[in-house]
Amino acid sequence: MDLLARIRRFVREHDLMRSDTRVVVALSGGADSVALAHLVRELDAAGEVRAAGAAHFNHQLRATAERDERFSVGLAESFGWPIMTDREDVAAKARRERRSLEDAARTARHEFLERARTHLGADVVAVGHTRDDQAETFLLRLVRGAGARGLAAMHPRNGPIVRPLLDCRRSAVRAYLDERHIAYVEDESNQDVAIPRNRVRAELMPLLEVRFNPAIIDVLAGEAEIARDEWRWMQASADDLVRAAVLRSDAVRCHAEFDVAMLMAAPVALRRLVLWRAMTDASGGRPVAFDHVQAVLRLLEPDAHASGIDAPGHRAERIGSRLVLTSKPPGAVGRWSPNRENPANLANLFWYPLSIPGEVRLLESGWVVSANLANSANPANPENPENPENLANPRIAIVRSDVCRGPLAVRNRRPGDRFHPVGVGGQKKLQDFFVDRKVARQQRDLVPLVVDHHDRIVWVAGYGIDAEFRVTDPTQTVLILRLRQV
Repeated sequence: MDLLARIRRFVREHDLMRSDTRVVVALSGGADSVALAHLVRELDAAGEVRAAGAAHFNHQLRATAERDERFSVGLAESFGWPIMTDREDVAAKARRERRSLEDAARTARHEFLERARTHLGADVVAVGHTRDDQAETFLLRLVRGAGARGLAAMHPRNGPIVRPLLDCRRSAVRAYLDERHIAYVEDESNQDVAIPRNRVRAELMPLLEVRFNPAIIDVLAGEAEIARDEWRWMQASADDLVRAAVLRSDAVRCHAEFDVAMLMAAPVALRRLVLWRAMTDASGGRPVAFDHVQAVLRLLEPDAHASGIDAPGHRAERIGSRLVLTSKPPGAVGRWSPNRENPANLANLFWYPLSIPGEVRLLESGWVVSANLANSANPANPENPENPENLANPRIAIVRSDVCRGPLAVRNRRPGDRFHPVGVGGQKKLQDFFVDRKVARQQRDLVPLVVDHHDRIVWVAGYGIDAEFRVTDPTQTVLILRLRQV
């Protein structure tokens, strides 16, 4: 099968491009990107894609970088294609941001390619990674330590980035160029074995081919494909487990609660993946390693010796039948607990969803909280806001339904809780509010709080509503909240 036919098949299998897809070619001037540009030109001539142009990024890392840029511009112009170019001192960027040169170069290049895609009005950016590149990536990640996600290596599509050559051997690409006497430039940095990828390419891969398996490129690329399929399956299964096991997820307050029994019923691989994803979300961008996840897995065991651990950017705690992940506030250092204001009552935290209409029974206190919609202007409504009995009843709260939108929840207090009591000039710490109202210390953790989907306090049940939810128009549809003891 010739190279173009192989690419056509691969593009169809992975739905990378269609006849109306506008494509920008990432053009470095090297053999793979030049071959890709010629192949996209052929596909464009056949009406199978629409070539939108080319993009070249100068990393300013080599003396020959200017030559490569001139070559790329000349090739694009010979095709009649528009080309967008840009440059950045990537070495200075790496030093400034304290990251590896390879990582800084990749980040700068991808940011540029997205700008080029937008500027040229394209749908996708095609890059020239081959099957050999895939095998090298797999091997690099294997020796560095990676699971299915890392070993999946490069995907045929990653957002707007597509890799039409990913099923083609580098030798086939070179043969395509040589047969047509197509010129390209050589990147001398590919010979620098101080770069890990080049060392794998120049030293490790030939050793494996000669001493172990002459088909090692295809074997490793096939392993990457298997890992990619396994990763997709694990991601879908992890999504299902999250839906079943998450009791609460609050992106605003960076807080998540999991049902320990549901997690423990899942295979350990899925358990580990769900926790890694949740911990990564809670970490504030800090890397979460295998050992961090293992430490949290140990918290789930019935005989766990610890009740909580500090992880990068967050804290994980086992609270009764729940695992609670809470992000650290900005500036927090050392050991930190989201419950340090009330360390004696870690096991007393509760959170229940409240439907509209609906009610929820609080097992911790025996209270029942209900929510119902009503028209406040209806004179037959026994819970009209103008009804003096309701105004005087602390166990009934009538709030604006247009402001207080679901889903609602009922929980008890958390450190840092604030709300704006009616008649007070501004927000007040809930702790201070309880002190002012002379709520006994031992009762404060049992007071139900009705909160909205942003975790804003709507009603401190039995004590008062937040001023933002106060009814101001008698014609409004309102939400009636009730508190009763059973």
